[in-house]
Amino acid sequence: MRRAERLKTIREIIKSSRVSSQERLAAELEKKGFEVTQATVSRDIQSLNLVKVRDAEQNEFYSLSSKYHSDPQTAIQKIRAKFEENVISVERARNIVVVKTNPGEAQGVAAAIDGSNFNEILGTVAGDDTIICVIEDDEGAEKILNLFRKM
Repeated sequence: MRRAERLKTIREIIKSSRVSSQERLAAELEKKGFEVTQATVSRDIQSLNLVKVRDAEQNEFYSLSSKYHSDPQTAIQKIRAKFEENVISVERARNIVVVKTNPGEAQGVAAAIDGSNFNEILGTVAGDDTIICVIEDDEGAEKILNLFRKM
């Protein structure tokens, strides 16, 4: 769970301050009690799909990828449509939610899930007809399970 906590903390840091380098991000994480290497920070940046953006003064800083800033209503409508058309079942195993889809549809449904900005979901892995959603904790997994089943 330490990685999940670290990723959540990185998201909070990125949302609340302008971090311009991996070194600065590592320093911010250390202030919050995480001991990290540059390689770990680099992997976390990639895992969270952080991108460097520029402000009006051309200063660079990390930001969450635009897919995490989509309009919540549009994202929910997209995911609801994908679920109605393609999802067969949704099950839970501790902090993992497994979504079964029609053959060949898992990647599209996973993309909709990834673009929906659910803070509880750390990431998804999609095959041909199955999606594994890794959730931060059991409580979040139950919340996501219930939400997905209502769609």
